[in-house]
Amino acid sequence: MEVLSDVLRSLRASGSVFFCDLLEAPWSEQFSEVGQASFHMVRRGACWLSSDGAVTERLDAGDLVFAGPARTHTLSSTHPTDGRVADAETLLLCGYCRFDASFAHPLVHAIPSLTILRARQLEQEPWIGGTLERLSTEYRAKGPGSDVVVDRLTEILLVELIRMDFGRGRDTTFIRALSDERVHRALALLHESPETSWTLEMLAERIGLSRAALARRFKQCVGRTMFDYLTLLRMQKAAKLLSNSDSKLIAIAASVGYESEVAFMKAFKRTVGMTPTQYRKRDPRAVAIS
Repeated sequence: MEVLSDVLRSLRASGSVFFCDLLEAPWSEQFSEVGQASFHMVRRGACWLSSDGAVTERLDAGDLVFAGPARTHTLSSTHPTDGRVADAETLLLCGYCRFDASFAHPLVHAIPSLTILRARQLEQEPWIGGTLERLSTEYRAKGPGSDVVVDRLTEILLVELIRMDFGRGRDTTFIRALSDERVHRALALLHESPETSWTLEMLAERIGLSRAALARRFKQCVGRTMFDYLTLLRMQKAAKLLSNSDSKLIAIAASVGYESEVAFMKAFKRTVGMTPTQYRKRDPRAVAIS
């Protein structure tokens, strides 16, 4: 099982571009939508980034900024305090990424609140630079199938940013887990069959570590114990079944490794914050999630 792909599918990660145009000074755009991350790339010219009243940075051609969910920020041609104009014209590419907020997956916590990748950094990441170039071209061309291409390219961009840990050097919890051979193998086994009655001993034997070493290494890299993470995987699988089918709760409970419907319901409410029945009624994408 390829872990990152499975995590992103479980979180229903999606995204697209909503703006790519040439702006003439003076201009200002505020971004404050809760529940989605956003990214902006200066294709040509320059502008100022302000965030939470504490950060003001100049963005030049080739610079990329990524703002996590709920991080209010403003892009403007004019400095917010001294009135300096960054550039007379700026070509700006703006997009968003969404995740299922029902599950507090460690990957979501690993996404930075705000990060700036300078043009010189992106030059070292040709896949990201190429993806952004194609995104801009497709969005502005508006050719046949462009919407689908733009959506897929945005998802690719997110994967590439995660792979490089948003330029932070792979030191972040869970991002580090993906690059740790033993922990990654443990995660792959859990993702492959979360319904299995895994124990630390079973998992440790499969990946060639002692029980104590696995417990310590897993918690250090993932940020959760193996059992907590396994419960999260089971609840994500259960949520998908609740949304995509009319299966009875007892059947769903059994399919994710619970012999008791009551135990499953308690675990689901503890993890998601609502009962399975409430989740099934509330989910706007029920019976339509791929």
